[in-house]
Amino acid sequence: MNDKYFMETALKLAKKGRGFTSPNPMVGAVIVKDGKIVGKGYHKAVGEAHAEVNALDDAGIFAKDSTLYVTLEPCNHTGRTPPCTGKIIGAGIKRVVVAASDPNPDVRGGGIDYLKKSGINITTGVCEAEAKKVNEVFEKYITTKRPFVTLKCASTLDGRIATRTGDSRWVSGSESRKFVHRLRHASDAVMVGIDTVKKDDPSLTTRIDINGKKGVDPVRIILDSHLSISENAKVLQHDSISDTIIITDTDVSRESKAEIENKGARIFESPSKDGMIDLYMLMERFGAEGITSLLIEGGSRVNASALASGIVDKVLFFYAPKILGGNDGVPVCTGPGPDLMSGCILAKDINIHRFGDDIMIEGYIKVE
Repeated sequence: MNDKYFMETALKLAKKGRGFTSPNPMVGAVIVKDGKIVGKGYHKAVGEAHAEVNALDDAGIFAKDSTLYVTLEPCNHTGRTPPCTGKIIGAGIKRVVVAASDPNPDVRGGGIDYLKKSGINITTGVCEAEAKKVNEVFEKYITTKRPFVTLKCASTLDGRIATRTGDSRWVSGSESRKFVHRLRHASDAVMVGIDTVKKDDPSLTTRIDINGKKGVDPVRIILDSHLSISENAKVLQHDSISDTIIITDTDVSRESKAEIENKGARIFESPSKDGMIDLYMLMERFGAEGITSLLIEGGSRVNASALASGIVDKVLFFYAPKILGGNDGVPVCTGPGPDLMSGCILAKDINIHRFGDDIMIEGYIKVE
C-alpha cells in the first residue's frame, strides 16, 4: 500500500482548512480500503468536527477493517469536541497511519498509545516534515504561547520598498498581491507601523474568496507610540468584525485614547525599549489574547525593529522586476546594521516561488 500517496492526499485536504481552524491545527484524513479511498475529511473550522470524524462519516460502513491516514495524531481528550480515538475504535479501523505526533506537550502521544492498546496497528512519521510545516503556527503557539511571526515585504531588485517620496504603489504585481490576501486570511493578525497607515491608508482586510467563502479578516494591529492615527484612517472605518488594536506608549493621554476607542478600536499600552515599542514583550500580550499567528507588513523601521527584537520566525521577501536605480529610495530596513557580515541575521530552509514576474524568497530565521 502506498502510504506516502494517501498521506499526501490527506495533507492536501488539511490545507483546505487554512485560516478557518485557528487556534486549532489543520488536519486532513482519508480512509482507504482495498487500495481505494472510501472516505475523506478535514477540519473545516474551529468548534466543528475533526478530520477523522468527517472522514469516518464519509466512509460509513466501508470504514470497518480499513486504514485511516491522518496528518496529526488523533486526539484522546475532550475539548470543543469529543475525542476522536473512540470514534476510530468504534468504526472498526484496523490500521492508523499518522504523519506527525501532537506537539501539545500535555497530550503528545496519548492518542497513539490509546489506539495501540486497543489493538490497532499504528504507523507514524509518514510525510512528517510536510505535516509539521502545515502546522508550524500551531506548534509554535502550543509550545510557547507566543504567536508564529511572518515578516513580509516587497522590494525592487535593488532593495527598495518605496521611492524617495514614499510612493510604493505598486512595487509587486497583481499575483503577488493576491497571494498576500491569502496570507492575511491565514493569519490571526496583521501588523503595520503608523507611518504605513499615514502614507498608504490601508484597510488591512482580506479581499479574496477561499473555498467559496469570503476570506477571514485578520485582527489589525497598528504600532503608534504617540497615538497620532487619524480618526478617518481606513482601519477605523470599515465594518469588519475583526478587531483593530492600536499599540501606544504608556504616556498617551486618557482623552486621546477615548477618542480612538469611540471609533471601535482597542488600545494596548506597551512599554518602550530604546525609544521603540518593545516587540518581544508585546508578543507575550498577543499570545495571551489568543493570537497564534502574526503577519508583519510594516515599513522599513518596523521591519528592522522586528528582526532586531528576535520575534520573526519566517520571512517572505518579494522581488519585483524593477530597478529604482538610485540610493535615495526607502530600503527594506532602516537603522544601524552590524559592522561585519558575520553579524548578519541568517535564514535557512530557503524556497523560491514565482508569482507572475515576481520572485518570492521564503525562509526561516536561523536561531543560533
